[in-house]
Amino acid sequence: MMNKLNIKTTFTKKVAYPGLLVLILLSFLAALFPDGVNGVLTSIQNKIYKDFSWVYILLVSFFVIFLFILAFSKMGNVRLGADNSKPKYSFFSWISMLFAAGMGIGLMYFGVAEPMSHYVYPALPEITNHAKDSQLATFFHWGLHAWAIFAVMGLILAYFSFRYKLPLSIRSGLYPILGDKIHGWVGDVVDIFALISTFFGISTSMGFGVMQLNAGLVHLGVLHQSTFLFQCIIVLVVTVMATMSAVAGVNKGVKRLSEINLGAAIVLLLFVLFLGPTTFLLSAFSEGVGNYIQKFASLTFDTFAFEKAGRGWFTSWTVMYWAWWISWAPFVGLFIARISKGRTIREYVLAVLLVPSLFIFLWMTVFGNGAIWMDRNVLHGALSKLVHQPDILLFAFFESFPMAKAICVMAIAMIAIFFVTSADSGILVMNSISTANNPHSPKWQNVFWGILMAVITMALIYAGGLQSLQSMTLVSALPFGLIMLVLCFCLFKALRTDELYNSAHMPYGSRNWNGENWKLRLQQIVTFHKKEDIKRFFNEKVEPAFKDLQEEFMQYGIQAEILRGKNGPLSIELNIPHDRIRNFRYGVAAEKQQLSDYLIDEDNTPDVDNGMQYVPVTYYTDGRTGNDIQYLSQQEIIADVLREYDRYLCIVADERNAMVFVDKN
Repeated sequence: MMNKLNIKTTFTKKVAYPGLLVLILLSFLAALFPDGVNGVLTSIQNKIYKDFSWVYILLVSFFVIFLFILAFSKMGNVRLGADNSKPKYSFFSWISMLFAAGMGIGLMYFGVAEPMSHYVYPALPEITNHAKDSQLATFFHWGLHAWAIFAVMGLILAYFSFRYKLPLSIRSGLYPILGDKIHGWVGDVVDIFALISTFFGISTSMGFGVMQLNAGLVHLGVLHQSTFLFQCIIVLVVTVMATMSAVAGVNKGVKRLSEINLGAAIVLLLFVLFLGPTTFLLSAFSEGVGNYIQKFASLTFDTFAFEKAGRGWFTSWTVMYWAWWISWAPFVGLFIARISKGRTIREYVLAVLLVPSLFIFLWMTVFGNGAIWMDRNVLHGALSKLVHQPDILLFAFFESFPMAKAICVMAIAMIAIFFVTSADSGILVMNSISTANNPHSPKWQNVFWGILMAVITMALIYAGGLQSLQSMTLVSALPFGLIMLVLCFCLFKALRTDELYNSAHMPYGSRNWNGENWKLRLQQIVTFHKKEDIKRFFNEKVEPAFKDLQEEFMQYGIQAEILRGKNGPLSIELNIPHDRIRNFRYGVAAEKQQLSDYLIDEDNTPDVDNGMQYVPVTYYTDGRTGNDIQYLSQQEIIADVLREYDRYLCIVADERNAMVFVDKN
C-alpha cells in the first residue's frame, strides 16, 4: 500500500522547492494587497524606466549587433550539437513552434490595438503622417530587436547544452567563467529566477488573454457580460488543453498545435488581405519594410534625449517592450533552444531573426494599417474611439468585413490555440527548469504546473493582482538583461575555444596508403559490405588492434577497456576512463548507407546485391564526424587510434582549449 502512495519526482530540490515557495508567496502578496504591491512596484518601475532607459536601449542594440557578427563570421558554421548532428524538426515545424511560443497570442491582442494607439497618440506631436509612423513604431517593437532578445537566450542555452553536454538551463551559460561552480548556489539562484520569471510571464499573459477571449465572446453575443465565473471556465479549459498537450510532449502536442495555429494565422491573414484594401496594404507593406530598413540604425539607438515631448511615449512603449521581451527571454529562449538542436549558428540566427519578423511585418500591416484605413475611409473614426479598449478592437475591426461573425469565431479559436501553445510550452519549460532537464520526469509534474498556473491566475484575476505581477516581471528585466550581457561574453569565449579546438592541426602521423597489397585493396574497393562483413572486420581487425593497444597501454599504467554495443548494436570502442576530463573514446560503428540508383543500374560497375551497404565508421570523444576505415589493416587501425590519442592529449594539454574536454558531469 505504501508503494502505491509513493510519488516519484524528478524535481531538483535546490531549485524547485525554493522557486515554488517564492512564487507562491509573491502571488499571495499580489492577490491580498494588489493596490499596495502594485503601487510600490510601479514606482520602482517608473524610476528604472526614467533613469536607466538608456541601458535597455544599449542592451538590445548590443544583442542585435552581436547576433549578426556571429552569423556572418566563421563562428556561424558551428553546429548546435555534434558536427554530424541533424535538425530534429522540419523548418516549418521549427518556425511554427518558436513563433507560437514567442509572440503568437500577442499578435492577436496587439495586431490592431498597437498601430491604432500609435495612430491616435503619436510619439511626437509634430509627426505629420501618423499612419506611416504608427507602422514604423509597431515594426520596431515587434521586429528584429524583439527576436534578437529571444534568439540570444536560445542560442546560449542550445550551444552549451548540445555542444558542451551541459544541462539545458541558464546556469550552463556561465560555465566559461564559473566552471564547476555552476552546480552550486550561484547556478541554483539563476535557475530559480528563471523559473519564477517564466511562471509569472505565463500567468500574466494567461490573465490578459482571458480578458480578450471573454471580451470576444461578449462581442459575439455568446456571453451577456464579462464575469469572473466565465473567466475561470476559460482558464480551466485552456489549462486542461495545455496540460494535455504538454503531457503528450513536443512532438505530439506542441508541434501539432503550433503548425495548426500558424496555418490558421496564414488563412486569416490572407482573408483580411484580399477582402480589405488589398492594393493599399501590399503597397504599405513594401513601403513600411523599406522605411524600417532605412531608419533601422536611428531607431536602434534612439532614446528621445532631445525630444522631451516624446519621453513619456518612449518609456511607455519602447522601454516597456524591451523590458517585457527580456523578462520573457528565459521562457522563450529555453523553448527555442530545446527545439533547435542540429542547426548551425548562422541558420539559427538568420531564421529566428528574419522569418518571424517578416511575417509579423505583414501581419501588422494587414491588421494595423487595414484598421487605420477602415477608420479613415469607412468607419469615420469609430475604431479610434475604441483605442482604450484593446480587448475588443480586433473584433470591432472585423465587423467591417463580410462574414464578420465567422471571422470573429475564427479569431477567438486562434486566440485560444495560441493561448494553449504558449501555456503548454511554458509548462514544459517550467518542468525542465525545475528538474535540471531530466528526460524521464513523471507526467504528473506537468499536470502539477498546469494546475498551479490555473489556480494562481484565477486568484489574481479575482483579486486584481495581475498588474502587480506584470510590474514585478518588468522590474526584474533590468538585472536579468545584465546577466544576459555576461552570458553573451561567455558564449563568445566558448566559441573562440571551439574555433581553436577545431582548427588544431593533426599530430604527426599519416595513414596514407603506400601501395602495398594492392590486389587486396582493389577487392575491398569493389565489394559492398553486409552486416556479416562488418562483424568479421570487427573480430579480425578492430578488436585485435584494440587488445594490442590495451596491453601496451597497461605497460604505462594506463587502464583501457574494450566495450561493445555503446553506439548501436554493431559497434566497438576503446575507452580510457578519466575522473576530471572526458574519457578518451575511439569507437567504430556500422553505418548503413543507401547506394545510388546510378551505381546499381550501371553495367560496368561492381555487382551490388541490394541497395544498401554497411561501412565501419569511427567516432570520437567530442562527436566529430568520423572516418570510414574499412580499408585499414590491423596495424593501420592501431596507428589511427594513436593519432587520435596524440591529438586528444595535445588539446587537453593546451590551456586555451582544454575546457572542451573538461568533464561536465
